[in-house]
Amino acid sequence: MNTFYEHHEHSIRFGYRCFDRILINGLIQPFQQPERVVGFFNTYRQMYPVSKPVLKDIATQYQRWVTAHAKAWRAPIVEAPAGRRDAFVEPYFRRAQPDQVVVIVKGREPARILTAIGKADRWHLQYARRWIDQYNFYLHDAEWGRMFVRLCPSFPFSARVCLNQHHWLATRMRAEGMRFRQESNAFLTCSDPARLQALADSLTARDIERCAQKWLRTFTPFFTPTERRTASCQHRLFFAQVEYADNLIFDRRAALDALGERLLDANRTIGQPTKLANIFGRKVTKRYRGKLETLIEDLDLPNPVIRSYSRDGSIKQYVRDHLLLRTEATSNNVRDFGVPKAIDAVPQLRGAMAAVTDRYQSVQQDILETFVDRGQLRQLAEPTRLPTGKRVPGLKLDHPRQLAVMHALVRFAHIAAGDTFTTRDLHAPAAAAIASFPRAIRSASSS
Repeated sequence: MNTFYEHHEHSIRFGYRCFDRILINGLIQPFQQPERVVGFFNTYRQMYPVSKPVLKDIATQYQRWVTAHAKAWRAPIVEAPAGRRDAFVEPYFRRAQPDQVVVIVKGREPARILTAIGKADRWHLQYARRWIDQYNFYLHDAEWGRMFVRLCPSFPFSARVCLNQHHWLATRMRAEGMRFRQESNAFLTCSDPARLQALADSLTARDIERCAQKWLRTFTPFFTPTERRTASCQHRLFFAQVEYADNLIFDRRAALDALGERLLDANRTIGQPTKLANIFGRKVTKRYRGKLETLIEDLDLPNPVIRSYSRDGSIKQYVRDHLLLRTEATSNNVRDFGVPKAIDAVPQLRGAMAAVTDRYQSVQQDILETFVDRGQLRQLAEPTRLPTGKRVPGLKLDHPRQLAVMHALVRFAHIAAGDTFTTRDLHAPAAAAIASFPRAIRSASSS
């Protein structure tokens, strides 16, 4: 629990944290070396050399396999839409059964594929990046709910798996008889928030591996069971993009609206290098390369989004579903957080992204919280007794000159920057606060 949560706890019904969108890249590691591809075909398929027609035939066979199985699954093959795919595939998930493929979206996307260069019996294999038609299998998994698997039809069948822990949690909570209300990828009510958080923290790499490998085996029929077992013809999984969401559900919309307005105003200058270095836990040096800023973005959502960037990661905050404040850390390269890319690092990644979220919220609370919140305004008016016994009267808070100096001291520019300032810096704003020309207040008297 950080200071942000503690300060607003009286307005919060409950909160929880979990992974949201998890994008995983899958590749068959032995086949990343062209010479091992040649060895595989020679040993297991008695085929040499591996030519361009051979690779083309593999892709053609795969496309035929997808077409045939789409009919058996009663899953239409459709062209990729111009807009967001999540909204496009929504109708296909209605009345979806466990482990059912509901639709296959075919789209032209970049992929790293194996190519053959040469002629006759002289062929050289190398990898190249090409735009090709890939298949996105949208399905309803028995454990993970709504997800998709993207398969490249060209050898060696690079893949991407997209999961969402919210759907996984919904399945687990139903199994335990918990009552909850889910809106897309968020829970707005829950009968046992403590158990919800315990389930969220229980996710392991094995849970991800079991689901991903089940569908990758299904969608790569090219390999036989013997080849999978003896030639390591199975995908290894690596994090591509991960989102970790902190969700605070408020009791009243009015309280969240008031907080949201303050956050939008305060976070306009949170993007200073020192602040972002603190949040993301990485030093900013002259050798730093990458985005480093904070923006207020309008992403066609009901409310604007505050987003801070650092390297290949970001953290954003926004209001959704009327009562929920979401703070979401995102990484496009988990190594920026000091975490290996292999999915075995789930616990490390959870801890690293939770720490980023805590630091972000703590910095926000430092900015939002004023001396009024801390009760220090009241203390200024009270007398102080020195160790010598001398009594020093408190400040007269209704005195115009003292009010003007206080106005200059608590300007947001000083608080957000965490910076130092001089008496000269305070002179102009103090004078402006009492609608006077700077000459009306001598610089020395404003201290």
